[in-house]
Amino acid sequence: MNKLYPSAQTALDGLVEDGMTLAVGGFGLCGIPEALIAALRDSAKGGLTVISNNAGVDDFGLGLLLATRQIRKMISSYVGENKEFERQYLAGELELEFTPQGTLAEKLRAGGAGIPAFYTRTGYGTLVAEGKETRQFDGEWYVLEKSLTADIALVKAWKADKAGNLLFRKTARNFNPLAAMAGRVCVAEVEEVVETGELDPDRIHLPGIYVQRIVLNPNPEKRIEQRTLRSA
Repeated sequence: MNKLYPSAQTALDGLVEDGMTLAVGGFGLCGIPEALIAALRDSAKGGLTVISNNAGVDDFGLGLLLATRQIRKMISSYVGENKEFERQYLAGELELEFTPQGTLAEKLRAGGAGIPAFYTRTGYGTLVAEGKETRQFDGEWYVLEKSLTADIALVKAWKADKAGNLLFRKTARNFNPLAAMAGRVCVAEVEEVVETGELDPDRIHLPGIYVQRIVLNPNPEKRIEQRTLRSA
């Protein structure tokens, strides 16, 4: 099975439809699938629900999809870097499901593992727990959280072999493996592709069984969200 596609556009062909749910890797602008997000924008598909730690910035990352009004709902932990997100949400034009960061990670991990729900202490007694089942274990109260799955996962990795086995580089690993596992179909954007068997099996971060399509983007922009420099 050939998993390598010639472009981000062709890698999404036949996959994305209006109203789908997507899990998108990244933390801030670190480890985001830049080319795949741009291709998703160009697809003009709308009414999307996007599961991602954050929503990019106004002119980059998932912010591109907010600008074109293709996202109907975000399931996120942090959205403070995007003014258009703020405007749409306050105007009632965008749905938002706020989720504590660790809970979001576990919801994706559980979804990928086939676990429908789990209990966590995080959020008990706060707005996060409103309307959710709670239960006491050993004298402590817990909130029942449902896991998350997605129709499609878009992730960014450093290196892949042609079988789809992935290596992530440093902090760019973040939510990417969890998003990949939670997606029914996973498309991985990578900076380098090698022949199957060239990667050390003990170094592989995500097995190729979770990855259906690969696209090469050897020179991603890797924009920095907020660059802070000390004075000379």
